[in-house]
Amino acid sequence: MNITSELFPLVVSPVSIGNIDAKTPAGFPSPAQDMAVNRIDIGEILVKHPTSTYYMCVKGHSMVEAGIDDGDHLIVDRSLTARHNHIVIAEINGEVTVKRLYCRNGIVRLKAANVTYPDIAPEPGQEWTIWGVVTHVIKDLI
Repeated sequence: MNITSELFPLVVSPVSIGNIDAKTPAGFPSPAQDMAVNRIDIGEILVKHPTSTYYMCVKGHSMVEAGIDDGDHLIVDRSLTARHNHIVIAEINGEVTVKRLYCRNGIVRLKAANVTYPDIAPEPGQEWTIWGVVTHVIKDLI
């Protein structure tokens, strides 16, 4: 899976949207439920470390079983330490990819979330860099 090769700083400016002050049932909604509308700042929800958070766009299908599809937008935090099972942005010999980090018993590899894509294991002479940890996936549903 390729992603755009540039890191785009996420500009966190006050963007507020309506928030219905109620839990949203996954079944049939209650018509009697009173819904008060408040304003929320979406940046406060998505961005914990503004100076180290970036936005990237996904191109490819290697992470579909993790819910990351072609065209999705990723919020990436470079201040977080990548740990086992985190979804990370990695650069391998100049190519940028998004994969799940596997790091156990001295074995390190990047795992796709699609059985048709192989794992990526370090080879002699390869340069690996972890750019950051994916904290959110934003999807277009329409």
